[in-house]
Amino acid sequence: MDIARTPSTPDGNPEMADAPPTPKEPPLIRREDYRPFDWLVPKTHLDFALGLETTRVTATLKVERNPAGLPTPEIRLDGDGLTPLEVAVDGQVLNSWTLDDGKLVVPLSGEAHEIRMVTEISPAANSQLMGLYASNGMLCTQCEAEGFRRITFFPDRPDVLSTYTVRMSGDPEAFPVLLSNGNPVASGEDAGGHWAEWHDPWPKPSYLFALVAGDLVARKDRFTTITGREVDLAIWVRAEDLDRTGHAMESLKHSMKWDEEVFGREYDLDQFNIVAVGDFNMGAMENKGLNVFNTKYVLADAETATDGDYDGIEGVIAHEYFHNWSGNRVTCRDWFQLSLKEGFTVLRDQLFSQDMRGEAVKRIEDVRLLRSVQFPEDSGPLAHPIRPDSFREIGNFYTSTVYNKGAEVIRMMRTMAGPERFRQGTDLYFERHDGEAATCEDFIRAMEDGAGLDLAQFRLWYSQAGTPKVEVSLEHEGDTATLTLRQTVPPTPDQPDKQPMPIPLRLALFDRATGTHRGEELVVLDQVESVVRYGGFAERPVLSINRGFSAPVAIERSIDPEELVFLAKHDDDAFARYEAMQELIVGHLVTTVGGGLSDAARSEARGAIGEALRAVVTDDRLDDSMRGELMMLPAQSYISEQFLVADPGAIHAEREALKAWLGQTLEAELTALHRRASGQSSGMDPAARGARKVKTQALVFLAAGNPQAAATLAAAQYDAAETMTDRQGALMVLTGLPGPERTHKLIDFYNRFQGDALVIDKWFSLQAGSLHPNVIEHVKALAGHPDFTLKNPNRVRSLYMAFTGTPLGFHAESGEGYRMIADLILALDPINPSTAARFVPPLGRWRRLEPKRAALMRAELERIGAQPGLSRDTFEQVTRSLG
Repeated sequence: MDIARTPSTPDGNPEMADAPPTPKEPPLIRREDYRPFDWLVPKTHLDFALGLETTRVTATLKVERNPAGLPTPEIRLDGDGLTPLEVAVDGQVLNSWTLDDGKLVVPLSGEAHEIRMVTEISPAANSQLMGLYASNGMLCTQCEAEGFRRITFFPDRPDVLSTYTVRMSGDPEAFPVLLSNGNPVASGEDAGGHWAEWHDPWPKPSYLFALVAGDLVARKDRFTTITGREVDLAIWVRAEDLDRTGHAMESLKHSMKWDEEVFGREYDLDQFNIVAVGDFNMGAMENKGLNVFNTKYVLADAETATDGDYDGIEGVIAHEYFHNWSGNRVTCRDWFQLSLKEGFTVLRDQLFSQDMRGEAVKRIEDVRLLRSVQFPEDSGPLAHPIRPDSFREIGNFYTSTVYNKGAEVIRMMRTMAGPERFRQGTDLYFERHDGEAATCEDFIRAMEDGAGLDLAQFRLWYSQAGTPKVEVSLEHEGDTATLTLRQTVPPTPDQPDKQPMPIPLRLALFDRATGTHRGEELVVLDQVESVVRYGGFAERPVLSINRGFSAPVAIERSIDPEELVFLAKHDDDAFARYEAMQELIVGHLVTTVGGGLSDAARSEARGAIGEALRAVVTDDRLDDSMRGELMMLPAQSYISEQFLVADPGAIHAEREALKAWLGQTLEAELTALHRRASGQSSGMDPAARGARKVKTQALVFLAAGNPQAAATLAAAQYDAAETMTDRQGALMVLTGLPGPERTHKLIDFYNRFQGDALVIDKWFSLQAGSLHPNVIEHVKALAGHPDFTLKNPNRVRSLYMAFTGTPLGFHAESGEGYRMIADLILALDPINPSTAARFVPPLGRWRRLEPKRAALMRAELERIGAQPGLSRDTFEQVTRSLG
């Protein structure tokens, strides 16, 4: 499953919500308490009589005792909000069943039985969007992590694998298309309408079950596998969206071919279906053979989608397809092993995107995401290892730590083994565990045996939370350079003391005179401190370290700005060049915010940054995609991470002051860059995409340095735009500026795209995430807009999640921004607790803020926590955030 990749008077109706109040203390589930389920379920048959208001589900389970389980006289089947209409065992209706905390308890005495249960559910009333729910007249499912228990009673856990046969019947006018997992085996008509039957021959856990019924059309294609099998492909959407599915189909075919070539994984069914759904809590879901996607990650054309949208679709399509092996054929034993499938699959989709779009820029994008989301998670109250030890609500652990840090941990194995040996390890993993529910330890053992690695100490990456810090110093005496590396892993909740972990660091030593190095090497820091000496340097070399971001660590070193300028100009590792720019700027801003610079020192530091940025802007050897990355200032969230206690207002003021100085100092160069990039074509080739990126980055600096002139330039870019990338980039700049251009273009944008939900999401997000001083008032007004609703997760995220990133809005000194998000959580929790809980972490950063804001933020968390009947999702996030 892909987590959503997006960074007031709510209109929700809590009375219509279907989430009952939950106990104040949800049970704590511990990894150490795992034991196998007492029964196996080799076969499952589901019969659905479909309706929006009422759907009747008849589930027939073939069960037999699990030799690894306990000899229990009963079976306990998970349920959530269900009451059985009928329960039968071996064909006999049973009256001795009971309900225990939602679980159906059925007495069983023999070794094998057939259990049949009938339940009724209301998809239209399912505002949680978990289980079977209605979305704009269609029916669809979301079962990961624990949604299947909202459909029927079942051992809803990932280690119970079953083969499924699914029969669906319903009104052919309302539901002309009937889809489920696997392959279609029969269809027809009866007195109730029409019906279809699907069979999935591959055993799977219940979280991978899927059903879709609705009035849909498909873009169809075929793919020939490496062994010559023909696979029918279809992307199902509403008729009006069909023209925007071409990129998604091409992305799917590229993914299938790449997975065969790079990982040796061939698709294993006759059909592969994707369905786009407008109401969806996440990004997409990898259900076996029937992937259900948020429309955001399917629909695209140049008029409505940015270059970033195209990249997001390609990456998410690949991610869910790659799950067919890393998640479906080999699944998780329990939810503590979530990173087994998600971290591994994120790495696979990252490597795929690198091959499709270029390694350098993709790597920088991935690291920027990690630092802006996962690093703060690692240093806050919600910090946890990539394999957690306990949870109360598993939905809260679909985190950047599990996904993105999990990918970095497996990437480190690949770095140490090399691509060929890493492939040998993954081949062994798939061979050993195909058709099984595996653990992270199973993966590690396969990498040890297949790739020839010793990972005994490396296992600490799975059990220790926190971002390691590596202190680096380089001394030079005579002709010898001495490199000293020292690591610390900071304390995190429940883990005050940490052990040193193996940290693979790619590094190179540059000769100052020639701007070259002798070659790159890999140093693995596996102790608290390590010293490495290098001879043959008459002059002190310049160190380039953690090249390619070979380890997810924070590098701490005292380095002369002149050396950072040197690396920004000369480093042949694209990430290291980017890193030098970031380090130069972050170091200056941290010192400035801390009040440690005189006017003369500030002027000198700005001069060094300006020199480096000028080199980037004018370097003809750079392609524009890389130039655009090098031009981006470090995010405010990343700068804040450099402080034990941060003042968001002071950081924002200094960051904006630097941006304005650079915009004024380099106005001629930036204007020339914008003019040159504006002459590029509007195509999708790399040169055109790169030109669009630098065009917007130039506008960002110019708007800070000369707002009036930039507003005119941005308005002209908006009017001339032939792509959404150019139009959105111009509007993003204008939303942060006062003046008539802002108002005129926002009105034009809305009128131009009114009715297109995904584009109107952009309209909300651009305003809510802007640097405009009146952003709070803008968000209040937008919350009352007729197009805003609490019932659609995309719309909620587009407005409020964008707002949580604003220094002038969310972090307003009055605390009004914190109160606004707390009000949202309280209004949203009864409707959709999964989405509501995702708004708690921004409030959980209170310990890292200056005292006034910290007190205001904590007070809002306490107000939420005092609300009776909070969902398990929100309750856990709030209590952990408060500590």
